[in-house]
Amino acid sequence: MLKHLVLTRVLVHLCAKDKPFRAIDTHAGLGVYDLEAEEAGRTGEWHDGFGRLEAPFPPEVEVLLAPYRAAVAAVRARFGATTYPGSPAIIREALRAGDKGVFVELHPADAQTLAQRYASDSRTKVMHLDGWTALNALIPPPERRGLVLIDPPYEERGEIDRLGAQLLKAARKWPTGVYLGWYPIKDVTGVDRMSAALDAGLERPALRLDLMIERPDDPTRLTGTGLVVINPPWTLAAEAELFLPALAQRLARGGYGAFRCDRLGPEA
Repeated sequence: MLKHLVLTRVLVHLCAKDKPFRAIDTHAGLGVYDLEAEEAGRTGEWHDGFGRLEAPFPPEVEVLLAPYRAAVAAVRARFGATTYPGSPAIIREALRAGDKGVFVELHPADAQTLAQRYASDSRTKVMHLDGWTALNALIPPPERRGLVLIDPPYEERGEIDRLGAQLLKAARKWPTGVYLGWYPIKDVTGVDRMSAALDAGLERPALRLDLMIERPDDPTRLTGTGLVVINPPWTLAAEAELFLPALAQRLARGGYGAFRCDRLGPEA
């Protein structure tokens, strides 16, 4: 939810200007998920996440959540009341006539499903390709405006460090693009190490946004998630300082919820 909320805030910023943009999702997945399907029903994790968002937040937070809620409602109107949008679906809902969405997925079956889902939408393109390869190949885009969302599966050791290194490389190749790099928080020291490397190496402003919903006492458990946002919209830090504490309070487990909103790079 943190990833999708921040993604919608960046898309709102990009849509504020008439000039077209390109949104690239390097690890796109299926795009739409059924919360009543066997896998989602077996874990039931969504009840403690998205399921807790039904009750309204204070008005100043609801204003920021409105585009996210609208995207969820639009996807459910199209695919069914029990569905939840992945990042490709959220991006697709924001695209205007001249904008482009590029969705990259390595898993053959998932890439085929995604391609069939958006085959009739000329604004979108699905690529069956390794996401890290795509990141280097697809920037800078012709539009020169846009975002790149990087959300790898984190199935291999060292991927958080790889995320930081790839973000540094990409930001040098396309300095004006907005980059969103998602990471799970288990071992906080690994995230801190990546954050320090970005802080020292970036030539562009960035934010580190963390949301913790359990005490980070066990480095083998997922206790939170975070995003690095390079070239964030100028309003995003102030917005995050409103919605992060609200989410931390609402989603807290065992009485513990926490957040951080840190500046990285030249403006730190």
